[in-house]
Amino acid sequence: MTKAAVIGLGTMGPGICATLARAGVSVVAFDLSAEQRAKAPAMLDLATQVLEKLGVKLVGGGSVQLADSLETAVAGADLVIENVPEKLDLKREIFAAICRLVAPGTIIASDTSGIPITDIQSGMANPGRIIGMHWSNPPHIIPMIEVIAGRETAPETVAWMKDFVRRIGHLPVVIKKDVPGFVENRVLYSVMRECVDLVERGVIDPEDLDTCVSWGIGYKLAVVGPMALLDMAGLDIYNAVGSYLNRELCDRSDVAPYVTQRVAEGKLGMKTGGGIFGYTPEKIAALREERARKLVAIRRILQE
Repeated sequence: MTKAAVIGLGTMGPGICATLARAGVSVVAFDLSAEQRAKAPAMLDLATQVLEKLGVKLVGGGSVQLADSLETAVAGADLVIENVPEKLDLKREIFAAICRLVAPGTIIASDTSGIPITDIQSGMANPGRIIGMHWSNPPHIIPMIEVIAGRETAPETVAWMKDFVRRIGHLPVVIKKDVPGFVENRVLYSVMRECVDLVERGVIDPEDLDTCVSWGIGYKLAVVGPMALLDMAGLDIYNAVGSYLNRELCDRSDVAPYVTQRVAEGKLGMKTGGGIFGYTPEKIAALREERARKLVAIRRILQE
């Protein structure tokens, strides 16, 4: 595999491109938005700098080029990675177009955060070559990628993707059932639901909750995964605490007003200058630099 196309240059796209290029892959990227294409070179440069700080091996032959059309981007590609917004109709439209433009053997992957791959591949040409490749944000720093087979994905496509993820220096995690949200986001959103509920009910302030999670369970989970943590703490302890605590945990099926009200007001977080917390452009730049630096340091330690 020597050539890949990345379709979508929003939050994830530039980091994916930089990671692939670092691994010796020739990448052609495209976004329907001219604004996103204009921003891409600077974002690519930042991601490349982070990969250099991480000491990620540089394999010769890699490059990133920007295309001005989908057809140009996917021409001759061995792998196409779709990274457009999380709307099933949009993804199916893009996949149908890609299927018409690429060779029958081209692997087509979706970086969807949780839309079932079965729903995306249904009715597409050669659905056996369609697969989920869910990167974690930021994709050039977090080295885990979920590999998800839809109902019609061929076993050889899964095997190919596992090998490819290893080739680019990341860790493939195979999701054995195509459930919405896969695994990472199902776990993350269950944590987020409880966190939002605790803040909304006045149990704790947002700042203290972040400290509690980052320096409590987050600190431990970075080293000891949940299943290993069960053994470390003792299944008898989990059984005893879970027998009463599970009944108390938030189980709402909708999104809490704490979030929906802010969305209705246009308070979306860093992208709008305010959400739960307030942000200036200077603070945003400082936070991004600080978080990237800390994630790089943690990854180095975890790889020892």
